[in-house]
Amino acid sequence: METARTAAGRSTRDQILAATCDLMEAQGFHATGLAEIIKASGAPRGSLYYYFPDGKEGLAAEAIARTGEVVAERIRANLTADGGVGAAFAAFTAQIADAIERSGFRAGSPLTTVAMETATTSPRLNQACREAYSRLQAAFAERLAMAGYPAARATELAELLTAAVEGGIILCRTYHSGNPLRRIGAQIGAMISAMPPT
Repeated sequence: METARTAAGRSTRDQILAATCDLMEAQGFHATGLAEIIKASGAPRGSLYYYFPDGKEGLAAEAIARTGEVVAERIRANLTADGGVGAAFAAFTAQIADAIERSGFRAGSPLTTVAMETATTSPRLNQACREAYSRLQAAFAERLAMAGYPAARATELAELLTAAVEGGIILCRTYHSGNPLRRIGAQIGAMISAMPPT
C-alpha cells in the first residue's frame, strides 16, 4: 500500500493529505469530515485508516505539518535578496492576495483557520500549528539574515511578517478582497526597504 500511486503520480497518502489541506483551508477543522476527505481525495476508505490510524486529529496534525513545510519553502523561494527583501515581501503577499481572490475567498492557509479553532480545544493540533508557524518564522528570519539583518533582529521581524500575512489573510477573506493583504505587504515591504539591516 505504501507504493500505491494515483493517476496524477501522487501516493494515496499524499492525495489524502492534499485533500485534507484543501478542505481545512476552505472550511476549517470542525466542518471537515472524514467522509468528505475520502470523497475529495478519491482514496478508498480503508486507506485513510491505514495511513492515519489516529483518525481525523492525527490526519489534521500531519496536514498542518505539511502546510508548514510547503509554505516555508515558498517563503524561501520568493524572498530572495535580489531587489531587496522588502520588495520581495510585497510581491509575495500580492501573490497570496491574487490566489485568495481566484479561490473565491476560500483559500489562504489551513493554518489560519485551524489555529483559531483548536487553540484551546486540541493540544495536539495547537502544537502542530505552533510548529508550523515556527517553520514560517524561521524561513522569514533566514531570508532577512541573508539580507544582512542580525539574527535577533531577523527573528523579531520574522514574527511581524508572519503575523502580518496571517492577519491579512483573515481581512481578505472577511472583506472579499485581496486588497488588505496587498496594502499590508506594500507598507511592510516599504518599511523593511527603508530600515537599515544594522
